[in-house]
Amino acid sequence: MSELFAVLADDTRREIVSLLAERDRPVNELVEAFDVSQPAISRHLRLLREAGLVQVRRAGQHRIYQLDGRRLAELDAWLAPYRHFWADQLDALESYLDREDED
Repeated sequence: MSELFAVLADDTRREIVSLLAERDRPVNELVEAFDVSQPAISRHLRLLREAGLVQVRRAGQHRIYQLDGRRLAELDAWLAPYRHFWADQLDALESYLDREDED
């Protein structure tokens, strides 16, 4: 799990994951979405691929990247026991803000 967190710690890689969550994308479209070089995006994609977060397929001369949800499901399962903490905290915040609005 620590490898997954390390890979997702990078802002660019998280943004790539977000873009791929919308739809599969060719590598050149991913490159155009960022203000960095093609080799830099290729390194990010390689790390995401090695972590099992994305898959690549060839379509003619193009490489199409897609999100692989299996590792995200592992992350989701790991986070599940902690959700109640955030839900409780958000409920408390909502109650506090409601009280502030009443004053």
